[in-house]
Amino acid sequence: MAITVNRKPLTFWERLYLPAIAGGLKVTIRHAFRTLFEGKKVTMEYPEQKWTVPPDYRGAPYLVKDQDGNTKCVSCQLCEFVCPPKAIRITPPGPVGKFADRPNAEKMPEEFEINFLRCIYCGLCQEVCPEEAIFLLKDYSLTGQSRDEMIFGKEKLLALGGVRGGIQKWKNKLEEAQAQENFPVKV
Repeated sequence: MAITVNRKPLTFWERLYLPAIAGGLKVTIRHAFRTLFEGKKVTMEYPEQKWTVPPDYRGAPYLVKDQDGNTKCVSCQLCEFVCPPKAIRITPPGPVGKFADRPNAEKMPEEFEINFLRCIYCGLCQEVCPEEAIFLLKDYSLTGQSRDEMIFGKEKLLALGGVRGGIQKWKNKLEEAQAQENFPVKV
């Protein structure tokens, strides 16, 4: 069933679009006057002046190290599974892969890549990470000369992410496990 909408016919001035054109010219002349005569700057000199990012800005994801300089990522692959565009690729160590670079961690990623050409900066990787190994930095000038430069490997992500303090879940796991004689199983 179709519904007919009765519209008011346009007046003569509305059909000419002169009021709309005059309104647009008024805004343009006002901005030109403020810029030329009042010295009010409208644009920003980008390389010298940086844009102040808001606190909830989601920038590029990077890997971070803990206070001891160890990689926080334990290759759980949750970020890889939750990434909508599949921009993250993690290669976990195999059965005879290299051991973790810190005590009390089971495994470390053999390879960790983020393809920033695919990344949509949604922040899901940061939210799902149980080790707080991925953080979104306030970086909005991510550039590259080629496609290969926009695929960041583990070393580059760690160098850009730096050291970040916080929770160190695995630091005292061995002592806690040795302190328990048996699992506290109640029957």
